[in-house]
Amino acid sequence: MFFVLFVLGFVLLIKGADILVEGSSSLAKKFRISNFIIGLTVVAFGTSAPELVVSGLASYQGSGDIAISNVLGSNIANTLLILGSTALICPLVVHNRTVRREIPLNFFSIFLLFLLSNDALIYGVQKSFISRVDASILLFTFVIFLFFTFRSSSSRVDGEEFSEEPVLKSILFILLGLLGLSIGGKWIVDGAIQIAQYFGVSKSFVGLTIIAIGTSLPELAASIMAAMKKNPDLAIGNALGSNLFNSFWILGSSALINPLPFDISNNIDLVVFFGACVLLTFFIVFGKRLTIIKWEGAVMLLAYLGYLSYLVLQQAS
Repeated sequence: MFFVLFVLGFVLLIKGADILVEGSSSLAKKFRISNFIIGLTVVAFGTSAPELVVSGLASYQGSGDIAISNVLGSNIANTLLILGSTALICPLVVHNRTVRREIPLNFFSIFLLFLLSNDALIYGVQKSFISRVDASILLFTFVIFLFFTFRSSSSRVDGEEFSEEPVLKSILFILLGLLGLSIGGKWIVDGAIQIAQYFGVSKSFVGLTIIAIGTSLPELAASIMAAMKKNPDLAIGNALGSNLFNSFWILGSSALINPLPFDISNNIDLVVFFGACVLLTFFIVFGKRLTIIKWEGAVMLLAYLGYLSYLVLQQAS
C-alpha cells in the first residue's frame, strides 16, 4: 500500500505543479504581467515546486537526509539526465548569457554549499549541519540572483496576448495545484521512509535516485517539449536555472524549517555535481561552439547511468 501511495504521490505532485503553473500564469496575464516575468517567476517556481514540497516536508518530519539528497540528486539529474536527453532530440544552442551567468553561478552554488555544510571537515566539530544561519545566507543569495536577473532583462509587454480566463477559475486551479502538491509530497516522503526501511536501504539513497528523478520530471518534460518545438535555449536555461532554485531557495527554505544534518558522504554527490558542470562547460567551450550536440548528450546520459550504478553498488556493499 505504501508503494502505491508513493507512486500516486508523484502523479499528484507533478499534476499539481502543472495545474498551479496554469492557474498562476492565467491570473498573472489577467493583470497584464509580461510573459517574461511569468516565465521567470511562476513557471520557474512551479517546476521547482515538487523539490520544494518534498524537501520541506522531509525537513519538517525530521528526515533531513531526504531533503539534502533530493536537492543534490535533482541537480545532478538536471545537468546530466535532462540536458543529455534533450540534446539527443535536438542540439542545444547555448546563449552567451548562460556561459557568463548561469554556469558560473552553478559552480558558485557548489562552492557555497561545500563551505556551509562541512562544519566537521572545516572547523573540526563533531557534526555537520546546514543551520538556520546557513539557510539565511542561501536565501539571501537567491534574492540577489533574482534581483540581478530582473534588472538585466526586459519585461516589456507590448503586443503580448493576455488571459481571458475567469479569475475564479484561475484561483480554483491554484488551490487545486497546491492541494495536489501537499498531498502528493506527503505521500512521497512517507513512502520513501517506508521503502528505505522495507528494502534495508538508506533514505539518502532513495532521495538521490527515485525521488530526485521523480521530482525532476517537470523540468525533463519542459526541456524535451522546448527541444521538440525547436526552442532549445529554453531547455538549458530551465535546467541550469532549476539547479540554482534548488541550491539556494529550496535547500535554504528546508534548513530554515529545521537545521539539516549533512553527512560527509554527501560530499561525493557534490563532487559529482561539480564534475557534471565541468563536463557541460567543456562541451560548450571546447566542442562545437556554444552547442551541445547529440553525441555529447549521449556521453552525459552515460555519465548519469554511471553515477546511478555507483549508488547501487555502494548501497549493495
